[in-house]
Amino acid sequence: MTKIQLPQTTITFPEIRLQTRDAHKLRGFFGNLFKEHSILLHNHFQDTGEFRQGYTLVQYKVLDHIPTLVGLGEGADLLVDLFLKIKHLEIDGHFFEVMAKNINHSVVDIGLSNSLFEYRFESLWMALNQNNYRDFIKATLDEQDIIFNRILKNNLLAFLNGMGCQLTINEPIMCKFSLKKTRETNFKDNKMMGFQGSFMCNALLPNLIGLGKSVSRGYGTIIKI
Repeated sequence: MTKIQLPQTTITFPEIRLQTRDAHKLRGFFGNLFKEHSILLHNHFQDTGEFRQGYTLVQYKVLDHIPTLVGLGEGADLLVDLFLKIKHLEIDGHFFEVMAKNINHSVVDIGLSNSLFEYRFESLWMALNQNNYRDFIKATLDEQDIIFNRILKNNLLAFLNGMGCQLTINEPIMCKFSLKKTRETNFKDNKMMGFQGSFMCNALLPNLIGLGKSVSRGYGTIIKI
């Protein structure tokens, strides 16, 4: 089975408390603070305004009220470089002096395995876009289950491909999503459906990566069970 090693860096600010919805404000703060440093921090080109294509390498999350930054690949090295430069956060006009911050830098295995692993979504999984939303709301429960698993498989492939882990035609991803709850959430001033639940798959995935839409804003964050 194909596996590669991937650098991962996680930075947390344990003495600061934010709301889950503040994750996109974290992204805005750091993207502006270090806008000259790297496109990976805000994911769009300053000269054209166009978005960088590919899997997001720096992700901003609020997990259990704790601001969290996750970097992968080049993004992992970038967060190591910026760690000592982070002195404060400014969110919604509120200034937070950083009195404590933690960093964890490691190399993790990703790819396919002969074993199955279980993961849960720590934040809402934004699985649907405008096209599959229309199919989803008209579908039966059994059909919705098929849609969930197809989208999840595509999300997993997008992550692995984005990290340079190219699977062969003889290496199928197997996955099964178990829905716990459907929740409505505000997404870019629109009401969207998000999903809570867990899944089994034969993929080795790092903790705290995001799957689905808007992983840079903290959606779709997973934890291995």
